[in-house]
Amino acid sequence: MAHEGDDEAVATLLGRDPGGDYTVVVRRDDGSPMVIANAPLLRNGTPMPTRYWLVDPELRASVGRLEAAGGVREAEAHTDAAAIARSHRRYAEERDALIPPGWTGPRPSGGVGGTRQGVKCLHAHVAWWLAGGDDPVGAWVARRLGLHRPGGVSDA
Repeated sequence: MAHEGDDEAVATLLGRDPGGDYTVVVRRDDGSPMVIANAPLLRNGTPMPTRYWLVDPELRASVGRLEAAGGVREAEAHTDAAAIARSHRRYAEERDALIPPGWTGPRPSGGVGGTRQGVKCLHAHVAWWLAGGDDPVGAWVARRLGLHRPGGVSDA
């Protein structure tokens, strides 16, 4: 559900116009955007591989600190490679199902955050997890940071 002011808030959080259509799919208790779901194509037709984008500055900073401390390698080491591959496939299938029928232009590629295998960006994984995705890396990040899905529900 769109809230008045979402476009301005999201542009401010990103530091730029998002370039494509999106929906705020996770909000803080105060209603401010935490996670957006991007359309698979930007307004100019450029492919957008990242379906779920973490826009909350506090959470982005926390995930960034985890990444800087070796979190990408650690997440990959503690998460089953086959489970990561399955999550990349599910993510890509969900995103690609939104491409308009008959689209002949370039298409987004890869899975979570545009990655084809392994772990590249913890932000993209936790964004999808927060939005309800079955993402084992996002769940790992959530456990490390003590996060819960909206409504207090956590499968971490």
